[in-house]
Amino acid sequence: MKFSSLIETLSAQGHAPLGWGGAPDLDLQGLSQISESLPHTVTYVEGPKYAHYIAETQASVVVIPSDATLQAAVEAQGLGWITAQSPRLLFAHILGLFYQPFPGDPGIHATAIVAPDVVLGEGVAIGAHAVVQGGVTLGDGVCIQANVVIYPQVTVGDRTLLHANCVIHERSQLGSDCVIHSGAVIGAEGFGFVPTGQGWVKMQQSGRVVLDAGVEVGCNSTIDRPALGETRIGANTKIDNLVHIGHGCTIGRNCALAAQVGLAGGVTLGDHVILAGQVGVANQAHIGDGAIASSKSGIHGNVEAGAVVSGYPAIANRLWLKAVAVYNRLPELHKAVKQLERQLERQRDQ
Repeated sequence: MKFSSLIETLSAQGHAPLGWGGAPDLDLQGLSQISESLPHTVTYVEGPKYAHYIAETQASVVVIPSDATLQAAVEAQGLGWITAQSPRLLFAHILGLFYQPFPGDPGIHATAIVAPDVVLGEGVAIGAHAVVQGGVTLGDGVCIQANVVIYPQVTVGDRTLLHANCVIHERSQLGSDCVIHSGAVIGAEGFGFVPTGQGWVKMQQSGRVVLDAGVEVGCNSTIDRPALGETRIGANTKIDNLVHIGHGCTIGRNCALAAQVGLAGGVTLGDHVILAGQVGVANQAHIGDGAIASSKSGIHGNVEAGAVVSGYPAIANRLWLKAVAVYNRLPELHKAVKQLERQLERQRDQ
């Protein structure tokens, strides 16, 4: 599209930039990274840290923060520019104008198996070899890719996308505009066993999993249903690949869980919680609104709202940084202690 058309479209969608400049009739054909930019593309710079790329970029338009120095650098290269409060956020909106995910073919593929009592909304797409069992309700615009299996009594909200080879177990409820990526399993049985003298007795998992609107679940992640009640994921929460959420967990709105996070049963997360990669959370732990756990943290108890924790077991991030600094000096400190011990022994011998 033309540069001027891009600005008009962004404004019409409510994403108007703070300002822009350059040739209005500039032809834009896509987007590229600032470090690997291509001609006739849009790229972005988040701040002065990446300013050195401006002098060598081949892109035609650069999205930048409201910074006079960066703007002058872009103009000196004869490039178009767009200023934004958050360049990365505006770039995300621009990306959505140039690229949309692969859509499913409308209608029901001849090889799909759909139970007679399935309720189909308008414009539903069901791919090859998908299986949709009895009592399922699919909202308007739902897209089910190849080999998806949906167990009985599942509800899928409007415009939700189920990628190939994911499985939605019985009684699960998926809200509107959710995305379930390949290999994810929603609503499988929780890990419920009762120990006895003769071994483990299985406790049936009669609950359900509920995903509110806008939830995204990454590839090969699992969200288990509980014995009773529900496992619930709040609206707009984003779950990365290879994440496990145990039975009976409650996750708030707008949370982000990075790859290989594991939540044991009954964990509660408030709103806007961020768990970085490989964080583990023990049974029944509660993490307050806005808390952050850095990578590989092990959380065994409650975390206050707004706290930032690190380490195993997790402690306040600032304390953990100090502890790590000391840990790295342990060989040196050990050597110093040994020297002091020898000095004390010599003094005693005298």
